[in-house]
Amino acid sequence: MPHIVLDRNLNLNDFSNLFKPLFQKSPLIKIHEMYVESKATNALFSTVVIDDSHHDFFIQVMSNKDRTTIRLLPATDPEKTDAVKQSLANLCLVIQTHYPEMKVIKSNLWDYLKP
Repeated sequence: MPHIVLDRNLNLNDFSNLFKPLFQKSPLIKIHEMYVESKATNALFSTVVIDDSHHDFFIQVMSNKDRTTIRLLPATDPEKTDAVKQSLANLCLVIQTHYPEMKVIKSNLWDYLKP
């Protein structure tokens, strides 16, 4: 399962105020809505990817006291194409733009994390 782990807690309520929809033209990657659960330890990002086929899914961001994990929500489990993997990396890069002190400590998407 593609994933990215950051070395700090992400305040999801704070990030929800900063979040703006992400759009990449080719291949089409659109992350357009953010939903934060009531305890603010999990958030879902509604995502559409169109490459050779059409993928609708959610990216899940889970944050605890010392790390934040970005992964595909298992319930929506799209085909793991390059563009689907790139969508996770794009969200990570936006988080790091707002919180530059956050560093990736574990991932299986290193090739996608180049800005």
